[in-house]
Amino acid sequence: MLQRVGQGFDVHRFDDSSDRMLVLGGVAFPGMVPLRGHSDADVIAHACTDAILGAAGLGDIGAMFPDTDSEVAGADSLSMLAAAASRLAEAGWAVTNIDCTVICDEPKIAPNRDEMQQNLGRAVQAPVSVKGKRTEGVAGLGGGIQCHAIAMIQPVSEGGV
Repeated sequence: MLQRVGQGFDVHRFDDSSDRMLVLGGVAFPGMVPLRGHSDADVIAHACTDAILGAAGLGDIGAMFPDTDSEVAGADSLSMLAAAASRLAEAGWAVTNIDCTVICDEPKIAPNRDEMQQNLGRAVQAPVSVKGKRTEGVAGLGGGIQCHAIAMIQPVSEGGV
């Protein structure tokens, strides 16, 4: 069976001057310092988007949703991920699964993991796993949140999800 793998990465700085809300995996975290970004700055959805686009050789999130595009300003990143999954399907591919690692000290990922996985899974129509890892006080990693994602895709003709 033909399969392809793609890697995604995203990172955003905290932005305490913003009136936005922190969003991770489509879950809002009221009262938490939000992330700076052109869209809603959901690093998990962004990393997933890059992973699936890269696996299919369809570029990256910046090419599909440039930060110079005013229509993307404040956009819902789960919608962007779903649009990338649609583009993947148009190219004859389906997501098999995505595995994500979110690196941050706050917020805690585990209490919201199930909801994040469901949101992301609905967007790509496939299982998505989310793991949270703390920085353990390593210098330079506390100013934002980063996410790494790996996606597996297969041709729709081979029984894609």
